Amino acid sequence: MNIAFLMDRLESIRPENETTSHLMYECNQRGHTVYFLEPHDIYIRKNEVVARMRNISVPPDLSMRKYWRSLINCLKKDELIFETVTDLDALFLRKNPPIVYQTMEFLSSVSEKVFMINSASGQILANSKLYILNFPDIIPETHVSRDPVRLRKIINDFGGAMVVKPLQRYGGEGVIKVSVKDQENLNSLINYYVKAYRSYPDREPIMVQEYLDVVQRGGDVRILLLNGEILGAMRRKPLKGEFRTNIHAGAKAYKHDVTDQEREICRTIEADLVKNGLFFVGLDVIGDKMVEINCLSPGGIPRINRLDNVKLETRVIDFIEQEVARRKVQ
Repeated sequence: MNIAFLMDRLESIRPENETTSHLMYECNQRGHTVYFLEPHDIYIRKNEVVARMRNISVPPDLSMRKYWRSLINCLKKDELIFETVTDLDALFLRKNPPIVYQTMEFLSSVSEKVFMINSASGQILANSKLYILNFPDIIPETHVSRDPVRLRKIINDFGGAMVVKPLQRYGGEGVIKVSVKDQENLNSLINYYVKAYRSYPDREPIMVQEYLDVVQRGGDVRILLLNGEILGAMRRKPLKGEFRTNIHAGAKAYKHDVTDQEREICRTIEADLVKNGLFFVGLDVIGDKMVEINCLSPGGIPRINRLDNVKLETRVIDFIEQEVARRKVQ
């Protein structure tokens, strides 16, 4: 098969701990032709969606470190391959946030002709933290506004700690805990996050969410879903003095067995995910509440592999192969 990965620059990846590198490695091991491209490499030629790509297929059975060096060396070659996107069998859309809307719009026009993981239209719909509002019964109390006065009243009325989240960032970047106990800093922080110096229409709306204090004791749980089914999970515990559970923020991963309560959360959202072409996603769960859905570049495979002695990437590529074969006979 011809499988392409639209993602961030290869040089920015630490392959041992990145889900994308493990998916690419598995494709290469199976003898598929693997291509690399970035969002700006998608364009239109004679009414068709075309991509500038590089063939990064290399010999199999290399160590991950040697494999990644070989991919970097492929980028130093001059040959660019110009392919109509619909000639691909599968296209992984794995760029970290923020989403590049123009690229997604280009790709949406061929979504029925090439299998995308995850679909461009689904990523447009679900890329921001607002997507969880489709499932109000299983999320913490949540507010979104660009009005500092309204946000301050929400926090004062709530009375306890709350979490402020920018809508488009990832890896815990910009996520802070606020409280009415620190009145002076609270005003300054809210004004900073919404960019209150701008006129009201130009301000940034932010999410203010109930702080679940169970995170201090038990951290959160990252659950990976494949085609609506649980693929694997791990618990993430924050550093001492920290409440963010993101690995990028220094949290550590631990083995985790999915609970019945967590399975029910997954059942609640699985139909919507599959309907929107969101076949490979990561859920973040604290206690009995879902706090985030990651559909752009969900991670966790390498760490879950080490914790559970598995190779989850094989199941993902099995699914891709089966889905591509199924679509070809329709």
